[in-house]
Amino acid sequence: MATNHSQPAGAGFPEDPEDLLPEDSVLSLDEYLAMHAAVGHRTRYEILYRLVHSDDMSPKELEDAIEVDDSTLHYHLNKLVDAGLVEKRQHTERGADGLYTYYRATVFGEVTLTSGVDELIRGEAEFEAMYDSSTED
Repeated sequence: MATNHSQPAGAGFPEDPEDLLPEDSVLSLDEYLAMHAAVGHRTRYEILYRLVHSDDMSPKELEDAIEVDDSTLHYHLNKLVDAGLVEKRQHTERGADGLYTYYRATVFGEVTLTSGVDELIRGEAEFEAMYDSSTED
C-alpha cells in the first residue's frame, strides 16, 4: 500500500532540486546523482563497502574479497573513481621495484554508502513496522 508523504508547497523544500545545493557547492546536482547511480550496481556497492569498512586495499585484495575477475574489478573500480567515490593511489614500497596501486574510499564514497544504501538497509525494520498491515486496528 503506497502512502503519499509529499510535502505541501512552501514546506521548506525548494521547487527546483538544484536549489538544494549551497551557493558555493563543490559538486553539481548531476555529480551527486552520478555518485548514487554508481553505487546502484552490486559489484560497485561491494567494492565501496569493503573500502569504507577497511583500510586501503590493493586490486588483488579486492579481487579475493569479492570473488570477481581482474577485468570486471577494474571496470567497476574505474566507474567508482570516475564518480568520485574511490581514489586510486600509487606508491613504491621500500625494497621493491615498480609502483603498487591501492584504492580507498573518498569522503563522498563513505557518506554515499553509510547515509545511502546502508542506512536504508538498517532502517528496514522501521519501514516494516510503519507499513505492516497486520498491526492496523
